[in-house]
Amino acid sequence: MRNEEATPEATPPSDPVTGAPLPVPSRRQLLIGGAVAASAIVSIRPALAQTAASVLNCQIPVPDPGRAGNHVAANGTLVPAGTKGAFPGPRRPFSGEEVKAAMRGRTLPGTSYEQSQAYLNYIRRLQSGTSGFTCYASLQMPR
Repeated sequence: MRNEEATPEATPPSDPVTGAPLPVPSRRQLLIGGAVAASAIVSIRPALAQTAASVLNCQIPVPDPGRAGNHVAANGTLVPAGTKGAFPGPRRPFSGEEVKAAMRGRTLPGTSYEQSQAYLNYIRRLQSGTSGFTCYASLQMPR
């Protein structure tokens, strides 16, 4: 014997404005939608990981190649070679990973604290069109 009061009848959902019944997706449609979403996530994750890796491997020359004969003053400006208190550019560009670590308190590799601060000040002053700007800008983007 069935108890009619214990089992409420299932009513299809309806539009609150018009009262018309809303279409209910089939199980097959839901499974297909889930598969599409899962494949999108699987595709996006490696791309994000690759982007993060490329940001850390990008390079920032100090100073940029167009002004390589200049030295870097403590405030990050470029000054003529031989200026007292200024530092010659490093022998190689810094990687994004090295710059990111230096911005968190470490010194740039192969530099003294004062040199590192001068080079970081130079990097912070980079502008669009300058070699290394895109790398530095990408380090500023939140992950």
